Amino acid sequence: MSERDAQRIVLAIDGGNIKTDVALVSGDGRLRSLIRGGTSSPHALGFQQSVELLSGLVASAHAAAAEGSDAPRASEVTGSSPAHPGDTGPAPEQIADIARVLLAGADLPEEVVDLQEALGALGWAPQLVVENDTLALLRTGTDRGWGVAVVCGGGINAVGIAPDGRAARFPALGAITGDWGGGHDVGVAGLSAASRSADGRGPSTTLERAVPEHFGMNTPFEVARAVHFREISLEELAQLSPVVYGQAEVDVTAHGIVARVADEVAALARAALTRLDLCEAGAEVVIGGGLMRAAPPWMLERIERLVKATSASATLVVAHEGPIVGATMLGLDALGAGSVAISRARAELQLAIAELGRQPVG
Repeated sequence: MSERDAQRIVLAIDGGNIKTDVALVSGDGRLRSLIRGGTSSPHALGFQQSVELLSGLVASAHAAAAEGSDAPRASEVTGSSPAHPGDTGPAPEQIADIARVLLAGADLPEEVVDLQEALGALGWAPQLVVENDTLALLRTGTDRGWGVAVVCGGGINAVGIAPDGRAARFPALGAITGDWGGGHDVGVAGLSAASRSADGRGPSTTLERAVPEHFGMNTPFEVARAVHFREISLEELAQLSPVVYGQAEVDVTAHGIVARVADEVAALARAALTRLDLCEAGAEVVIGGGLMRAAPPWMLERIERLVKATSASATLVVAHEGPIVGATMLGLDALGAGSVAISRARAELQLAIAELGRQPVG
């Protein structure tokens, strides 16, 4: 890579149902800044607010990179406000040479076109591509350029890419398109099971105590009432997932909820493998997202067993890195960066993400 190419800039965005990561990385793999904010999904926020939130986060990332090496490279933004008080408008034009924007909520072709047009008009980079965040996960987990990826975080979705470029995708519009298994679903299922245990409609479960305790309340009804009056948001309800996972080790009902998540992940993988005729191809099936990174061994074993029932030659890959890594790798691929730059970016992003985890919230 030439000195000029090493100094070119990649803008990478991973926009999920719970959080959004924005990274600026040099062509040599050096991380210049990483900014984290809340969900940017247009399904959750609406189209215009999604664009505005992304614009604010990109402006914050640009300002953080401009502060130089003495400034923290990773920071978190609460709400939709930019991290730097002066950055109240859209990001300056052309802050990068290549931009890869991978978003949950960019599911239907017309949604991708609309986002491409709106974000492209902001002028962040002369080469800007908007795609679904499942492709970021796929790139995180495999260097082949093809395979299957199943994202299981705040929501659930999957993509399959064949060696010849054919793709298998899913609408991912929620229950109306048959989706179940993201953090929101697990949170609702946990609260529902707790409520049914409390009033006698369902089996007794430790979730009856654990769910309200998580919110500092006494009964499942108090939690349900708070959700009804929007005192607890759906995002906050998704934070019940670790509670359900924890109780799954000792409680049959909670175990059943987590087992259902595993079954849904395997079902998406099976559908993608079958639709693309990859059952005999030795495909890599990459699973990731918060619910997969937290998956206990028995859950991963269940997913692998179900996937191999469809494709004995498939290999299950658990991506422990965040999808922002894959989004950055896609940008560096487009820049023509080599393996050394990609490895450096990967390592520096992991350190920055760990730094975010150590920062106080609020």
